Amino acid sequence: MRTGIATVSISGNLSEKLEAIAAAGFDGIEIFEQDFLADAGSPREIGQRVRDHGLEIILFQPFRDFEGLPTVLRRKAFDRAERKFDLMQELGTDLILVCSSMSPHALGGIDRAADDFAELGERAATRGLRVGYEALACGRHVNDHRDAWEVVRRANHPNVGLILDSFHTLGRRIDPETIRRIPGDRIFYVQLADAPAIEMDLLYWSRHFRSMPGEGDLPVVDFMRAVAATGYSGPISLEIFYDQIRGGRPKSLSRDGHRSLVYVMDQVRRAEPALALDFPDIPSRIDIEGVEFIEFASKADEAHQITDILRTMGFAHVGTHKSKSIDLWQQGAMKIVVNTETSGFAHSAYLIHGTSVCDIGFRVADTTATITRADAMGAYPFAQPLGPGELDIPAFRNVGGSVMHFIDNSGGLSAIWKVEFNQTGLPGDESAGLIRIDHLGATMKYDEMMSWSLFYSSIFNMEKTPVVDVIGSDGLFQSQAIETPDRVLRLSLSGATTHRTIETHSLADNLGSTVQHIAFATSDIFASAECMAANGFSPLSIPQNYYEDLAARFDLADDLLKRMKAANILYDENENSAFFQYYSQLFGDGLFFEIVERKGGYDGYGTANDPFRIAAQKRLLRSKGTPGR
Repeated sequence: MRTGIATVSISGNLSEKLEAIAAAGFDGIEIFEQDFLADAGSPREIGQRVRDHGLEIILFQPFRDFEGLPTVLRRKAFDRAERKFDLMQELGTDLILVCSSMSPHALGGIDRAADDFAELGERAATRGLRVGYEALACGRHVNDHRDAWEVVRRANHPNVGLILDSFHTLGRRIDPETIRRIPGDRIFYVQLADAPAIEMDLLYWSRHFRSMPGEGDLPVVDFMRAVAATGYSGPISLEIFYDQIRGGRPKSLSRDGHRSLVYVMDQVRRAEPALALDFPDIPSRIDIEGVEFIEFASKADEAHQITDILRTMGFAHVGTHKSKSIDLWQQGAMKIVVNTETSGFAHSAYLIHGTSVCDIGFRVADTTATITRADAMGAYPFAQPLGPGELDIPAFRNVGGSVMHFIDNSGGLSAIWKVEFNQTGLPGDESAGLIRIDHLGATMKYDEMMSWSLFYSSIFNMEKTPVVDVIGSDGLFQSQAIETPDRVLRLSLSGATTHRTIETHSLADNLGSTVQHIAFATSDIFASAECMAANGFSPLSIPQNYYEDLAARFDLADDLLKRMKAANILYDENENSAFFQYYSQLFGDGLFFEIVERKGGYDGYGTANDPFRIAAQKRLLRSKGTPGR
């Protein structure tokens, strides 16, 4: 399977784009005319530059408003085509994309369009070139791949073929199964793009909201299953138009793009095992069995901010590393590691982000399969020199720059806590009834949110929930969760769209996205709150107005409301389920803990309470004289 990406899909100048595309592992590019025209190099120089990066120019695009024109305009359209053919030969590519006309001068008629393409195909053949016809969803007369295929079929020329684009088919809700009737050798090229399910003008939707496959809501895998069933064996490429995406970093976007193509084709191979697809057999998405540990990077004179709160939350100091400045805290099966080393990855993470979550350990069934899958999806492996007696635990980089380690029961990996740590105590009497990690909350810029979603869902057996808008006093941010089927891992993503929110301030201060909070589950939130208060825990203070509003919105007993107010506990409910939550005060630069109790199968995150939580945090920061909030 050859993979490509349109140069218009990512930001930067042409040289930056080529470097990023090649580094991500693509085989070639669709060179978009705008990128070519903006470059100072000649066509021949640009073509050579592409090849010097180990890439090929698979397609030249776009050629617009060609077919169905009246006589005078038709002649000019063929003159334009000849000039583009000259340019293609200089660049060193043999395929041009002709998209269905949007010209107000275009005349309808399948036969008229077919005659135009038959002549264009003959002209292309004399130069050894090919022509691909694509139905735009917003085309004036041809906006359906079935009509475009009929034009190609009637043109009946070997140098004229069909180009399929998932957005233009799925965006018009055309059944992708109709593609199965098209001969695979008459399909010259396939482009993929996803998009969020938004009701809007097709042209605006197409040019501003396309996303990488797997990042939106369109059935792109069903589309590719139909394409694969035709016997098509040509390139699979991306053509993405999304304002937020194209403002991101070229290397990250290119890596996301390649990951999305591999993920789609892996799903197609699994859904259509009878097809002889040119795609490697890789392990299926990895089941996460649990969170083994969470590691904070800090420094000696700051680490007390974490450890003081952990102690009041009922965690016990149970171990110190045998050769490094690393402490282990535990409550039940939950392990928190506090690393204050002055060298190595954790120290580098501290220098970049300040006190922050630098590493998360996951328990999986098979670490080898996990690393194989992650490698296939373009994740960067991680390793650093091992000290005496340290175990070599498989790891790779997370999208935010932190690290993920993986532990299974093979090779003694699960013995890390006995092998590397001296025991200083046991989790026991200090417990506040916290039973597991409920979810992790990560904050990023809005345009990075889809990258996180794709990264986790392509490697692990996790599914995303719908995006929810959260409107606070200082602006909008969007929230989306990614969850394992059994909810053993829940990741809540917050994408900020304005610099004024507390989330975005944290990003600016910490130079990038990171885990912002950890939520622990309890089976009795009032008992946990009482125990933690006795330990000296200071909750985030919630104002009286909030509880008066709760009394108006929900049918809650007065005694329950009083207990919630006394403990600063927030509340949400859905049908027959309920959710209780309260927060620690902020530490580090915007970090906090959360305690939650779910009743009756509540499956959300209390998103309705986020504006009140954020307002309370901002009040706390202002009271401490923290600038810039």
